[in-house]
Amino acid sequence: MPDMRRRDFITLLGGAAAWPLAARAQQTAMQTIGFLSGRSLASDSHLVAAFRQGLKQTGHVEGQNVAIEFRWAEGQFDRLPALAADLVGSKAAAIFAGGMDIAIRVVRTAITTTPTVFATGGDPVELGLVTSFNRPGGNATGVTVIAAALLPKRLELLRELVASSAVVAVLVNPNDPNAAPYTRDVQVAARTYGLQVSVMHVGTERDFDTAFATLVNAGANALLVTTNALFINRREKIVALAARYAVPAIYDRREFSAAGGLMSYGASIIDQYRQSGVYIGKILHGVKPADLPVMQPTKFELVINLKTAKALGLEVPPTLLARADEVIE
Repeated sequence: MPDMRRRDFITLLGGAAAWPLAARAQQTAMQTIGFLSGRSLASDSHLVAAFRQGLKQTGHVEGQNVAIEFRWAEGQFDRLPALAADLVGSKAAAIFAGGMDIAIRVVRTAITTTPTVFATGGDPVELGLVTSFNRPGGNATGVTVIAAALLPKRLELLRELVASSAVVAVLVNPNDPNAAPYTRDVQVAARTYGLQVSVMHVGTERDFDTAFATLVNAGANALLVTTNALFINRREKIVALAARYAVPAIYDRREFSAAGGLMSYGASIIDQYRQSGVYIGKILHGVKPADLPVMQPTKFELVINLKTAKALGLEVPPTLLARADEVIE
């Protein structure tokens, strides 16, 4: 082999040997994810763990090939626009948005420039996040628990446990874009069971005490708490007020029952966040949000706190206990 050709061959061989190294370096390049929430790390640490689990299922591990930039509004929803703008400005490869139906416009703003995965309790089509469930059609997709659709079932469970109930109070955040469908669906279901509904509006921290005093004046002897980030952030306060006023209550997620709430029924929020992590991982692999259908829940949890039931003087029917996924004693 002539000298020139031998040198060319060695150079070519050296370049070929470097290809796998370059490929591995590209595969392990650190990508940044934005994590935006209206709640707090204190209330959602278990959900962050589920989100990380979903990422890991797609080969993404924080600190190894992906970095997560967290932005928590701590229940101060007026902070969300600035936090979202900060993440967009950081050039995050993708953004996850959860616990913020009350400020859904922030998500709509973020998705104009950054692929976004949302975790919502509302209908993403009605909220203007996607064109349809099967074909999101834009720069966003996500996982929804469709909280409004579960309200009639919660009312049915509450009625089964508190058979003497005639008036049911419903806790609603009037600032939530889902407030109207929540109220409508509960009222329709209540008429089916011959119940009256007393709607209590709580839009800020200072409204809780007034609302529970109104509950007593309205003669309500049962309470249904709708899905809302403010309520989740302040679940200990709501549970404490329900105990103080001795009112049986049903909630949308296990966290309330774990905090001492009587009963909860809803989709698994842990599974919702895990699926959101999977979707973020797929986007990091190059899949477009428009090609990822909006996911709906497949796992639902009925949790009953027997200790709270006894404190309220309630005897839980054996048929209800048999259907519970978890009984806290």
